[in-house]
Amino acid sequence: MRISVVGLGKAGLPLAAVIADKGFDVLGVDLDKNKVEKINKGINPLEEEPGLKRLISSNAGSHLKATSDPIKAAKSCNVHIIVVPLFIGKNKKPDFSMLKNALESLAKCLKRNDIVILETTVPVGTTENFVKKILEKGSGLKAGRDFYLAYSPERIMTGYSISRYVDFPKLIGGIDEKSTEKAYKVYSSFISTPVKVSNARTAELAKIAEGVYRDVNIALANELFMASEHYNVDFWEMRDAAKHEFCNILEPGNVGGHCIPIYPWFLINELDAPLAKAARELNDGMIHYYMKKIERLNGKKGKKVGIIGLSYREGVKEKAYSRSAALIDLLKKKGYDVYGIDPLYSKEEIKKEFGINHLENFNKMDVIILMNEEFGYKDKLKRIKNKVIDVKNVLIKQ
Repeated sequence: MRISVVGLGKAGLPLAAVIADKGFDVLGVDLDKNKVEKINKGINPLEEEPGLKRLISSNAGSHLKATSDPIKAAKSCNVHIIVVPLFIGKNKKPDFSMLKNALESLAKCLKRNDIVILETTVPVGTTENFVKKILEKGSGLKAGRDFYLAYSPERIMTGYSISRYVDFPKLIGGIDEKSTEKAYKVYSSFISTPVKVSNARTAELAKIAEGVYRDVNIALANELFMASEHYNVDFWEMRDAAKHEFCNILEPGNVGGHCIPIYPWFLINELDAPLAKAARELNDGMIHYYMKKIERLNGKKGKKVGIIGLSYREGVKEKAYSRSAALIDLLKKKGYDVYGIDPLYSKEEIKKEFGINHLENFNKMDVIILMNEEFGYKDKLKRIKNKVIDVKNVLIKQ
């Protein structure tokens, strides 16, 4: 079994490294030549991922190799795992272009008895329709007879990717029973808890459901957070008081990244899904609530506003769907002078990526909003807590 992993991002690279560490030959595919070069030299391009450095350094050049040539990978491997990104556009519709390109390249050299497994989170029905159609058209082969096709959603979380291959069941559903069995046998070789489901659609919806579940429950926490402030109640005390076997309110806050802000739209676009839609709108709209808090806390047009935590989540250097970035845009439109700081970004990167100056002197700010759980600035902020908006309760948490 020789395995290609197409897409060496935050999901694909940890997967490729885990497979290689089990002794299988893995050829990772990514169009980023700089990333490919680093991997082949044993250098980890995802420094924030614990455990990944060891896996890459110990397997690079032997069981783990990388290439920017998808045709080479298609020709030399008989198992193909695809985990390229799927984004949504301004119209909230999925952009299949990257997935389409990966599939068309694979189809050119797809061979009899090859196994193709999609891990990218996609709308329900994508594997048995969109993916199958492209592979069959480009290869001249028949899925389920000449080659096997299945879906197994990635379930990792940046910062915990390696452990999740141990802790989380790996769902596997094929377009037919034989495809399910073939894919199950592949994952059983290097995953501790593979789980078969009835078909690809079940696995696709299960992954979307995870994102919707989180989104809806964070939206509930955000709504209760706003209600607490309306009634002059400490949300965090109320949350602890309400907790029991049948009630576990999540923490309020920002919902960003490549996952939760995207997946609910796969349902909303197809079914309307009013609860999922309301949750999406509420969570995205929290920046307007923060804006009102800034305005109330001595934050008028022309005032200096500092933002702590620019990435979509603490500990992950990623701007995708960052609510801090959205808040920055809103503040600029309203005429504020905006500064920012994040331990993951240099002064130059903050200017380039977010279009604001580095926050150096906290005392010179009229308002500071703490968007992520960044404890490194806690002592400084405690001295000026009267002008701090603490979204994640950092100043109180130990």
